Amino acid sequence: MISKPKFKICRRLGPGVYDKCQTVKFSTSSGKFAMPGARRPKAPSEYGAQLIEKQKIRFSYGITERQLSNYVKKASLVRGSGTAEKLYEGLESRLDNAVYRMGLAASRRGARQMVSHGHFIVNDKKVTIPSYELKSGDVIKIREGSKAKKIFDNIAEKIKDYNPPVWIMFDAGTMQGRILDKPKNTESFLDLNAVLEFYSR
Repeated sequence: MISKPKFKICRRLGPGVYDKCQTVKFSTSSGKFAMPGARRPKAPSEYGAQLIEKQKIRFSYGITERQLSNYVKKASLVRGSGTAEKLYEGLESRLDNAVYRMGLAASRRGARQMVSHGHFIVNDKKVTIPSYELKSGDVIKIREGSKAKKIFDNIAEKIKDYNPPVWIMFDAGTMQGRILDKPKNTESFLDLNAVLEFYSR
């Protein structure tokens, strides 16, 4: 069941913000709140649209304003084109996001808790920082002492029909994953260029 705060955020920013909003049930229930004959809301200004896109990213990845600003600054250091791609790479290369993308957690929030509780090892080193930056070739393992935890029960069964992005993989047999390449942006829900324009003001 989706909480009221999340429901309101999804209605304002779109269903892509949280996984639980990406359902037919959400689409149906959100329509109940539209009053018959009500005026359509005005289209947001350019600034307003950029602000909405910024909020989408913040809530989607569960990061603070300062963290997003730092990701933008780092991406902006890239000369020439490709700034949006670099921003996406930075966001997707977070350890909590990688755990989510491997199919080990139902949400990024859940993945963030799993990382914070020390369930993962990166390149043979225990990491408890959700924002830890991963690179191509990095190996992520479930810590030996965590494999018997309930959250990892029947992992193979849970992810058998899950298709992770092409840049990451997870082997349920060995209980370890690997970063195969740099993340490639396939998210039509996020307008990264609008966010970059917001911060360039």
